[in-house]
Amino acid sequence: MITTVTIFNKLLSKPAEFASILKQIMPILRITLCAVAPIVALMCASHATAQDYPNRAIRIVTSPIGGGNDLISRHMAQGLSGPLGQPVIVDNRPSGGNTPALLALQAAADGYTLLLQSAPLWIGPLLQKTPFDPVKDFAPISLVGTVANVLVVHPSLPVKSVRDLIALAKSMRGELNYATTGTGASNHLAGELFKHMAGINIVRVNYKGTSQSLSDLISGQVQLMFAIASSVSPHVKSARVRALAVTTVAPSVIFPGLPTVAASGLPGYESAAPYGLFAQAKTPDAIIRRLNQESVRFLHTADAKEKFLSAGAEVVASSPEQLAATIKSEIERLGKVIRDAGIRAD
Repeated sequence: MITTVTIFNKLLSKPAEFASILKQIMPILRITLCAVAPIVALMCASHATAQDYPNRAIRIVTSPIGGGNDLISRHMAQGLSGPLGQPVIVDNRPSGGNTPALLALQAAADGYTLLLQSAPLWIGPLLQKTPFDPVKDFAPISLVGTVANVLVVHPSLPVKSVRDLIALAKSMRGELNYATTGTGASNHLAGELFKHMAGINIVRVNYKGTSQSLSDLISGQVQLMFAIASSVSPHVKSARVRALAVTTVAPSVIFPGLPTVAASGLPGYESAAPYGLFAQAKTPDAIIRRLNQESVRFLHTADAKEKFLSAGAEVVASSPEQLAATIKSEIERLGKVIRDAGIRAD
């Protein structure tokens, strides 16, 4: 059998022929080496970066203090700092102008600036032009949780179930109204999806915040609302509003015993606010995997479940691929609702 060594030895025995062949193949070798060298260097640099990561503080950029993004970010920061061996701080920024997303987008792709956001990150571009692409510009790390909305009505409304509400709305033909807290907010899209799937017309009344919308629901100024579970829970317990169903695909531990919208009159209905952790799109895969590993490990602890529950959220851990698939699915599903309803940013 002729081997590479045999051929090489024969060429060495004929120096003139060897020199001639080498001269012919040198241009090809140069081109090959020029093409391969940067790739090898990048692989080595990426490996070194992943080996050293993290060696300084990490920040999680998110929305202003007090909201769901902020509370969940703080729990994630506490849960990650120990395993990563570095401080993880929460950097609260104004929501207007997509500030958190832009900061994360403009940061170095080194895993030291992360972004924790919910649906507005990928729903916002469906409502208006944004300077980023939620799919291409961010590397998903993990789903971290979800917040359910609860379909609640004023006690004077003669309904005890989702079926009752749909029947009443069809008979009243646009006389019922529902409260929202911003265009594209989870309670707005939950309402529009409900209208679309049930084939009913209920009138939207928009508010600047949750406090005023709940106040008007309690006083009877509006008849119903898809309210965040944690914010409406005290009012349900005091019987100032009546809860009909949760909007998630499965029953919520925050409202045990309450059926889902899908199971109580509107099959296939699902609307929730998922929260995800992201990095800049060009962040090395090894760093993304490390962050995912530590995130999932924390999210599976009893401590994480208890902390999230206190913030009105339920833990959802996932792979980066599952978060990416969730975003694409939500864009497709809710994008149709937004287009059909002609929803645009205020």
